[in-house]
Amino acid sequence: MSVENASPELQLAVDLIYLLECNEIAPDIALAALEIVARDYREKLRLGGDGPLSA
Repeated sequence: MSVENASPELQLAVDLIYLLECNEIAPDIALAALEIVARDYREKLRLGGDGPLSA
């Protein structure tokens, strides 16, 4: 299965991994940042939002 035919979430995951690896982000830093992103998006879903996250 090619990435082009994969689900949107898998395509995004591949893009994020590529971005992190190209920028030589340490795995512990990447995981910490992804936890922050996950927390922010969970809050966004809880509030029923679908627009950009506020800073």
